[in-house]
Amino acid sequence: MDDRNAVSNQAEELGTMMSTPPSKLISVASGAAASLERPYRLKCVTGNSNRPLAEAVAKKLGVEMCPARVGQFANGEIDIKILGNVRGDDVFVLQPTCASSTTDLNTSVMELLLLIHTLRLASAKRITAVVPHFAYARQDRKTEARVPISASAVAQLLMAMSVDRVVTVDLHCGQIQGFFHNTPVDNLYGYFLFSEYFKMKHGDDTKEFAIVAPDAGAVEKARNLADKLSASHVVTILKRRVEKNKVDSMQIVGDVQGRACIIVDDMIDTAGTMVKGVNLLRDSGATDIYACCTHGIFSDPACERLNNCDALKEMVVTDSIPQELNQAKSSKIKVISLAPLLAKAIRSVHEETSLSSLFHRTVPSTPVVEAVRSTGIDSSLMTLS
Repeated sequence: MDDRNAVSNQAEELGTMMSTPPSKLISVASGAAASLERPYRLKCVTGNSNRPLAEAVAKKLGVEMCPARVGQFANGEIDIKILGNVRGDDVFVLQPTCASSTTDLNTSVMELLLLIHTLRLASAKRITAVVPHFAYARQDRKTEARVPISASAVAQLLMAMSVDRVVTVDLHCGQIQGFFHNTPVDNLYGYFLFSEYFKMKHGDDTKEFAIVAPDAGAVEKARNLADKLSASHVVTILKRRVEKNKVDSMQIVGDVQGRACIIVDDMIDTAGTMVKGVNLLRDSGATDIYACCTHGIFSDPACERLNNCDALKEMVVTDSIPQELNQAKSSKIKVISLAPLLAKAIRSVHEETSLSSLFHRTVPSTPVVEAVRSTGIDSSLMTLS
């Protein structure tokens, strides 16, 4: 008797389903699924390489930094523990691979790898590595026998940790993105920030500037900055390098006579080549000479060279690498914050909206306001967009 009742009930339920419109069935199913879903929470985590930048980005996003213990054991091994719950969260690890006052470059790389690994074990839903400065990028190919392709090795390490996405700024060589097989890489550009800075400071005078590429690899950056400034001249310095950080000869391709110049590059290390370029421009008739780069490494004796280079007016950099110690050594160093640019990129990745606006126009004036505060320029000169 019970079996007959069960069969009857199942037949009745089947009949009800057959008579129910499909649209109603879909809406019921969608409602049930929606009740089980929840949006990913955005979380930011950082190590010790550039904590001020990470905190500035989190502030722009309106989120608290996820608490984490990132230190070392007595023997120097990295000690990491995520102190907050990240299960099912969309986590962004803000960690440029660079040296700072509290850590060295290679330690920052290990912190990044172990943070990603720890978050994966803690069941984070998605992990994005935000690496404003990508270390080892200059070793992107074999230039002689028996040398590593270190940029590829770092990319493989990140992929081995199962990172879902990488966001970086001004890779030394754009082809490094190809080392990340099946892992999306967003390479943001810093020249937008520099164009706004120089427009604010010099106005329409920038149209008569000469934008200088210090080597063949920086020609595209120089052309992009010239387009943003509507500058009339793009000049290239050809150099013959005899060994790392040493240049044998340099010559200018283009005319700089009577013009103000802006040298643009992705990074400056010991500043020896850059100072030689500045002196060459001065000897060729250039008037005021400025330099800008996204990543100011400034290994010794870079700051001393900047101070001794009378022809150089300013050295404008971003805070992809901490600059407090370098600014204390040289008053010529001016810093523009990457926090608004990175915050906008993180927000777009989290909400799964397009990042193209970050490649075609500048981030609205906030980073320039921060540059104004750090350089003492009259903020009334700035036009808000």
